[in-house]
Amino acid sequence: MSLSFAVAGAFPTYFVAVYVIGFLAAVTIGSVAWYNSKRPAGWENMERPDIVPKVDAKNGSEADS
Repeated sequence: MSLSFAVAGAFPTYFVAVYVIGFLAAVTIGSVAWYNSKRPAGWENMERPDIVPKVDAKNGSEADS
């Protein structure tokens, strides 16, 4: 049995694309969740960036500012 079957020469591009898109989605969703959560100690008076939407905790929809 040859080792060439176990080691591929090139990693499939769609695997890399799925991982990159998934990572970007996780970072984006995590950032929105973090900015909409309670601020950590020392960050209570910091302004919310304009790019992060305000999420209403009661019904889960975006609130108009």
